[in-house]
Amino acid sequence: MKLTLRKFGIAMLAAVGLLGLTACIDDASMASQNLSRAADMFEIERKIVFYNGITDEYVAVIEGRCSIQPISGRLEVTCKTGENAFEKHFLGISDNVTYFAMQVETADVSVYHSRIIWKPQSIIPDIDLNVDLDELTTDRD
Repeated sequence: MKLTLRKFGIAMLAAVGLLGLTACIDDASMASQNLSRAADMFEIERKIVFYNGITDEYVAVIEGRCSIQPISGRLEVTCKTGENAFEKHFLGISDNVTYFAMQVETADVSVYHSRIIWKPQSIIPDIDLNVDLDELTTDRD
């Protein structure tokens, strides 16, 4: 019991220490961080435009509650289209094609508190079992 209490105390001190480090962030950085978290939770409406600098034309336009992840030479865009409906797009970026993402509407975020999202249901994975019953029941020599 004493060991468990000690471990809990150490964990709490570490958490408080880490949270204390966020106190050094300026208002703009904190708001930006919280806006990014809100967008990743599909709470912010965005317009993402891919633009060809040579032809001076839009290549693609994606609008909606979307999260963006730039990954070396491409952009992953995940959008929530309904209650449990999502779309994922992969768009390439080159020397003549670039993108810009705009927030369409304002969002109310704190400049004083860092937003932390914890989903306890994510601890237990969703397991899909894919088994061929014929293969399991056949004798092998």
